[in-house]
Parts: sequence; structure tokens; C-alpha cells
Amino acid sequence: MQPTATVLVYSDDSNTRQQVRLATGRRPAPDVPVVEFVECATPGAVVKELDKGGIDVCVLDGEAVPMGGMGVCRQIKDEVFQCPPVLLLIARPQDAWLATWSRADAAVTLPVEPVEFASALASLLRQKRLASA
Repeated sequence: MQPTATVLVYSDDSNTRQQVRLATGRRPAPDVPVVEFVECATPGAVVKELDKGGIDVCVLDGEAVPMGGMGVCRQIKDEVFQCPPVLLLIARPQDAWLATWSRADAAVTLPVEPVEFASALASLLRQKRLASA
């Protein structure tokens, strides 16, 4: 049996969470594990899931309400020991500097473009695997 990777998806919008699931499919690339999702609609739920452990990558919606993914990213990078890599969903390519401020490991624009998203997610899963080895 192949190992799985757990991806936390934070967005208050169920359509955005669905876009992430659909763009990922069973796995974002042949050389990374099958993905299981943990979905969160509130910042508190994100912190609770991260405290449990076992999250390999976080996907955070920069446009989420009441707290955007950039703020959540900055908070978890400060507060969560060995915080998993973060893929930030941003509204415009010009917002990439804000993703850098939030200390996200990667950023892609909304709406989710499947090939670009899967490539970014697979890259973060590979980095996580190398860091854990």
C-alpha cells in the first residue's frame, strides 16, 4: 500500500475548496503520494488541525473571510512548530509580494488553474518528503 499525503485546504468558500480537490485529483503528479484532504472553513479549525499533526501541505485561500490565507499563513509560520509548507491562493499575480510577506512557500492565482496548481502542490510535497528523509 502506498503512503498518502495529507493536504489541509482552508477557504470559507466551498467552491474554492472543490476547485483545489478537482485540480489535485487523486495525486498531483505520478511521483508523489495519493492525497487525502482535510478541509477547514475557519482560521480556528486550521490551527486545531495543525495542532493534531500529520498535515503535509497547507493550501490557504488568500481571499477567505473573515481572515485571509495570508494572515493565517503568517500566523501559523510564527506559531506552529515545524509548520508544513504553504501554498497560497492569491487573487492577482501582482499579489505575489504579499505571499512573500506572509512567508508562503508558493503561490498560485485564483481561479485555480489545474496544471499550475498541481505542479505547485507536487513541488511542495516533494520538498516535504525530502525534508522528512
